[in-house]
Amino acid sequence: MNIIDPEQIKNTFHGSFLAEPLEIQAKLFKVKAFVFDWDGVFNNGAKDEVGSSPFNEIDSMGTNMLRFNYYLRKGQNPVTAVVSGEKNNAAFVLAKREHFHAVYYNIRNKKDSFLHLCTAHDIQPHEVAYFFDDVLDLPIAELCGLRIMISRECNPLLLDLVERYNLADYITAADGGHNGLREAIELLMGLSERYDDTIMERVRYSEHYQQYIQSRNIPVPAFYTATDSKITEQQPQ
Repeated sequence: MNIIDPEQIKNTFHGSFLAEPLEIQAKLFKVKAFVFDWDGVFNNGAKDEVGSSPFNEIDSMGTNMLRFNYYLRKGQNPVTAVVSGEKNNAAFVLAKREHFHAVYYNIRNKKDSFLHLCTAHDIQPHEVAYFFDDVLDLPIAELCGLRIMISRECNPLLLDLVERYNLADYITAADGGHNGLREAIELLMGLSERYDDTIMERVRYSEHYQQYIQSRNIPVPAFYTATDSKITEQQPQ
């Protein structure tokens, strides 16, 4: 076990702490689900000719280490989901490969997706950590327990609003195009009191890690979208 002093955390990370590290840690210990926006979180928000935006292995590794960190602390896997307002093929690929529980896509009101996820997995809004970057995410940020915003220099007024309305606990220094998500994950793992264990057990491919991978790989993602204003399970075409 490796306990990192919260003050050391504050000196190590260069984003904006809108909540004190000890408060973020207390929220983290109540979390049962990690939910990710896609555009601007796993990437810089740029789209290709078919409307998809990519992910990279640095952030993907981060999501895996975050889930393993949770497994070491709780003895089970967290619920993991992507909530996007758009249809994004790269999100579907990552969710399948990494065995996320759900992807929500083409649902314009993200709050509906969030509440559906909570009901489907019998979790409370305060038990969700949400990683987000923009205006459409704020209805979820108003409800969930732990809020991590991926920063972007081009919208200082939005960042200011998020701070004034208490809609985030931490705003990253790096943006989505420069692995702001991995920064956010490092922060949470640093506050988990199991950072070294998480990394070194993966390095050694320990029995704990093998057990985690076995259980992590069981879920098959459910894909949800809006049909006639109702959220229904539907495989993306």
